[in-house]
Amino acid sequence: MARSSEITPEVLQRRREALQQVRQWGDPALKAVAKPIDEIDSDLVGEARRLITIMDAALGAGLAATQVGILRRYFVYREGDEELGAAAALVNPEVEWTSDETDVQYEGCLSLEGVWVPVERPTSARITGLDLSGREQRIEATGPLARRLLHEIDHLDGVLMLDRTTKEQRKEALRALREGRTMDPPGEDERLEID
Repeated sequence: MARSSEITPEVLQRRREALQQVRQWGDPALKAVAKPIDEIDSDLVGEARRLITIMDAALGAGLAATQVGILRRYFVYREGDEELGAAAALVNPEVEWTSDETDVQYEGCLSLEGVWVPVERPTSARITGLDLSGREQRIEATGPLARRLLHEIDHLDGVLMLDRTTKEQRKEALRALREGRTMDPPGEDERLEID
């Protein structure tokens, strides 16, 4: 993800082009439940690489297959907690455990461009799935990484961040989306762009 000092007109143009490949609010694919993947083959690996390219160009930190109209149960994301790390994919992810402790952060989503809403999520989670080599993965995540993984799994279950915010915030966000305007959090430092 580019830092604000690295946001050039060229970077913004690549972001706009990438977002044209991402399904936006109102598209039925965003409310669809993804189907489990039976086999990890070269087609899936190529598809995941394409999603990583879109995610990176769009300046996102995660991207679920359903967000590009692919109803297969996997997503790509940037690893790491505070600092984003290497790109990875998680196939057939499942939430094994979440903490009782929660916090509220403003989330953004590549499929809800320009809208930020407060979402309460567990502060820690254990997520299982497969990597693109078919190896089992168990991710013990906290903070922003836990939030990012739970956000992406929500996408695979047809759940949007709007479904996880307050009724008032949801109404305001829907109004902003219909009117084509942005809805920023109270402070720039409170943004947590998920995907």
